[in-house]
Amino acid sequence: MSGAVTHDPSSTTEGRQGRPLIVTEDAVLLDDLLRLCAAAGATPEVHHGMPERRGGWEAAPLVLVGDDAARRVRGAVRRRGVVLVGRDQDDSGVWKRAVQIGADHVLMLPDGEQWLVDRIADVVEGVGRPALTVGVMGGRGGAGASTLACALAVTSAHEGLRTLLVDADPLGGGLDVLLGGETAEGLRWPAFAASRGRLGGGALEESLPELHALRVLSWDRGDRVAVPAQAVRAVLAAARRRGGTVVVDLPRRIDDGVAEVLAQLDLGLLVVPAELRALAAAGRVASAVGMVLRDLRVAVRGPYAPGLDDREVARLLRLPLAGEVPVEAGLLRPDGSRTPPGAGGRGPLARFCKQFWERALTEAGAA
Repeated sequence: MSGAVTHDPSSTTEGRQGRPLIVTEDAVLLDDLLRLCAAAGATPEVHHGMPERRGGWEAAPLVLVGDDAARRVRGAVRRRGVVLVGRDQDDSGVWKRAVQIGADHVLMLPDGEQWLVDRIADVVEGVGRPALTVGVMGGRGGAGASTLACALAVTSAHEGLRTLLVDADPLGGGLDVLLGGETAEGLRWPAFAASRGRLGGGALEESLPELHALRVLSWDRGDRVAVPAQAVRAVLAAARRRGGTVVVDLPRRIDDGVAEVLAQLDLGLLVVPAELRALAAAGRVASAVGMVLRDLRVAVRGPYAPGLDDREVARLLRLPLAGEVPVEAGLLRPDGSRTPPGAGGRGPLARFCKQFWERALTEAGAA
């Protein structure tokens, strides 16, 4: 059970950062609230009544008042972000007490636990503009999608954006390998297989390997080739809440996990070599992906077959043209060096990636 209480606060403190405040003397309720804070990645400040520290009540990003403590905070300054938490579903007086303390919400445990975890995570992380999330997939095998995904991520990081590169293709060999970081410390996809509900974006970011100024979520060298769709949804949602950019390297097949990724993408790039067989294969991929992803664009890669150029490829596929992906040795045949694709910042591939982000971020209103 949860509900909203309408009131006209005399003080608003939106946009704060800090620790949630818990006010209660109920030991059982406190244990539950501490558990939910831990699940949201928050370390709260706990008091039995109004904080003695000046501004403690006003400065907290969220205040959780136990129903037992409602009478002790009646004189507090009215503010947003106050939740009255109780356990008695049949206590009609809880609504009167909520109005008396100026609470935004009344929440009853255990029914409202997931809502409260989400709310705590929101205020701790600071929910702002979600990450611009771009998926890259090949129109056929060997199109160079993984290398382009890496180059886009490296370029984004070099431009100073918080960047996460996600390897959604368990059979692709691992993007950490392509970036020269297969031995880097950090979690891989199998560690998140049991994830459900809400993940903390900050905790996710800190748990992943950091390579070339970006975070990478890749596969390990084990036998697992899939994680549940719920885990994919939770991980990508957490990544997007951190802002910046997220680049996802996608396989050409669509299973439940890939469908979860497609549902959270802002746009997709279909990398298509400019030759007839690739066009035929890419058409089938585009048809399947287009059922889920509204903004799918084609990135054409040469050399060109007779009669084809980038605009003709886009016309035949009936997709917007993202541009021509430059032909570089690293795009076609990664040479095993430890320099990641696009890392130089001056080659044609790096220039393509920089121009792509300039356009995409402007379109998204983030530039």
